[in-house]
Amino acid sequence: MKKILIALMVVMYSGGIVSQNLGNDMYSLSKIREGVKSKRVGSYDRTGGNDDRLTHIKDGEKVTIFEVKGAGIINHIWITIAPLADKLNRNDIILRMYWDGNTYPSVESPIGPFFGNGWGESYNFVSAPLAVAPTGGRSYISYFSMPFVNGATIEIENQTGTEIEAFYYNIDYVETENLPEDCGRFHAWYNREITEALPDGENEWGTLGKPGENPDGKGNYLFADIKGKGHFVGVNYYVNCPTTMWYGEGDEMVFIDGESSPSIVGTGTEDFFNTSWCPKEIFYHPCFGYPRVNNETGWLGRTHVYRFLLTDPVFFDESCKFTIEHGHNNSLTLDLASVAYWYQEKAAALPWTFTREERKPMPAIGSSDIHIWRDAWRKSQGNGSTLWGKERN
Repeated sequence: MKKILIALMVVMYSGGIVSQNLGNDMYSLSKIREGVKSKRVGSYDRTGGNDDRLTHIKDGEKVTIFEVKGAGIINHIWITIAPLADKLNRNDIILRMYWDGNTYPSVESPIGPFFGNGWGESYNFVSAPLAVAPTGGRSYISYFSMPFVNGATIEIENQTGTEIEAFYYNIDYVETENLPEDCGRFHAWYNREITEALPDGENEWGTLGKPGENPDGKGNYLFADIKGKGHFVGVNYYVNCPTTMWYGEGDEMVFIDGESSPSIVGTGTEDFFNTSWCPKEIFYHPCFGYPRVNNETGWLGRTHVYRFLLTDPVFFDESCKFTIEHGHNNSLTLDLASVAYWYQEKAAALPWTFTREERKPMPAIGSSDIHIWRDAWRKSQGNGSTLWGKERN
């Protein structure tokens, strides 16, 4: 009897391992598919030559780079652009995606922030679904799955104020006879806000007195305000901080299905992004990281953080309002931008869009600006020649 029980346990244990392994991504890769065919839309030279690009896209011009009928799934996008980002602002090239014949886009974002470069800058960025690749962030890559059942269109719009000399791209997708009904539509939305400090000042870490409380998320920065059924899968977050004070005491607060109080509340910005203790170093993980950090005193300047919820999406049946505080109790003035990513049952329109002027980042603040502020403080204190800065009235 004992031998039989041991044998059964071995079979059950082995079966569990087999079942678990059968469900992994590498096993799925081995499966032979039915009713699908790989396709590509790209900028290759139709003459058979080597001029594999779109050229001379004028300022204000819209160009459709992908337009197909029927059902399918986009599974890979690659793009590179000339001139480089120091001469052609990637914050002003707009990417839009339309699903199932809709006239409104379900994806709208500047191309740099969408793929993982903020402020029109160029730097390497590595994650599982998105990347900006060497040299120095010159190509943009997406592996997000983007299903559609009744056609798909992707366009770019040049809002840079100058000509796009060259635009190269490959968009790989599969045609399918029967798209599963449970395939959601991919959405991405760019938001940007210069947040307001509290009336009593930027009282972070209690430096100006007892800090206040924010139990209901009033005044939080908005990652996404989604109507419908689906799941939130990630965000690129671009923070420009005009103070040396730590910007990341703000908690994420997520309101699901019309809640008046958030059912998901965090413990700090760095905690939501899977880090801790006010990080300030380059770090890459498939699902989270810091691809760009400031090089000034404290946390002054520009920081880019990301998190993709690939194994832990936020699910909702009716709506999802995903927010985060800008400093504890929304105490800080910050120049914030973000691109949120999610899936929902049907392709939906996005909340609002931004003009080129509305996207323009606030200027960088450096050591000379701090010195000017110190000079103003010295004069306000009587202009004493030995004033140090730690005096208290």
